[in-house]
Amino acid sequence: MIVNPQLFNYRLIISSLVIVLTVLGIYSYSNYRSNESYEAFLKQEKALIETELSELLSSYDDLSKDYNLMASQLQEAKLETRNALDSLRLLNSDLSIITKFRDQLIVLKSKSKVLLRTIDSLNSANIKLQSENQNALNTIEKNKHEIYGLEKSNLNLVAANDSLHISIDKAAVLKASHLIAQSYKLKSGKKRLTERAKRANAIDVCITLNENPLTSKGKKDIYIQIVGPDGNVVSDQGEVQFGSSSLIYSKKEIIDYKNQNLEICTEILADSDDKPFQKGYYFINVFHRNDKLGGTSIELN
Repeated sequence: MIVNPQLFNYRLIISSLVIVLTVLGIYSYSNYRSNESYEAFLKQEKALIETELSELLSSYDDLSKDYNLMASQLQEAKLETRNALDSLRLLNSDLSIITKFRDQLIVLKSKSKVLLRTIDSLNSANIKLQSENQNALNTIEKNKHEIYGLEKSNLNLVAANDSLHISIDKAAVLKASHLIAQSYKLKSGKKRLTERAKRANAIDVCITLNENPLTSKGKKDIYIQIVGPDGNVVSDQGEVQFGSSSLIYSKKEIIDYKNQNLEICTEILADSDDKPFQKGYYFINVFHRNDKLGGTSIELN
């Protein structure tokens, strides 16, 4: 049989084109399915981040009802979380946007943990204070009945004297006010105030001990505690025990109290583990034994 060479070449070309078109079709379909899966992944990630931001915002709303003392910190955290959520909802999903907001979510969760630790600490202190106040009210009520009985018969004179000593002891507790903290950079003995985390390497803390003629005179140990954004104590000097409770502190000051107003100022230098300072809130607390004299916070950016 005689085969026409030109016809044979046409058939060969057509067969090759069919193969090429088939391969291109398979590649295009595969690429379409890949892009479709990628878009679905981005949408799923965006939805997950929106859900986590919404849950974080909801937790702040619940906390705001019960913690008036932390109102400003809670309001700032809520505003930052709300802005992130609103921005995410307005933007189209792509890898750079998802990565950016995933990193921002990690930072917001870290701030939330520090805030919750502080709230838990304040809550414990409030519960203790409420218990002490209730005990004091019970003692006062009891003393009223005892004094009424003493006016009739003088039979409870010893009990009344004991109650009086308890009241005096409570009134003699050391009190403080005007707690101020400032961050600065210390170099060659010179201080420069700064709120930049990378530049700051020390924090000044000043507090005024109030005049109280009932408080005993003499040497008193004052402990300063600074808690960083990561929940760790800055310039950790160890732990001190007060009965069944303990305190990790940043610095200890021994002062000579003379029943008069006394201003204490001290500097806490960052050690090697704290450098450079992290961005975020630093919570400063001042204690005498296990009694908290005051607290404040500063933000480094």
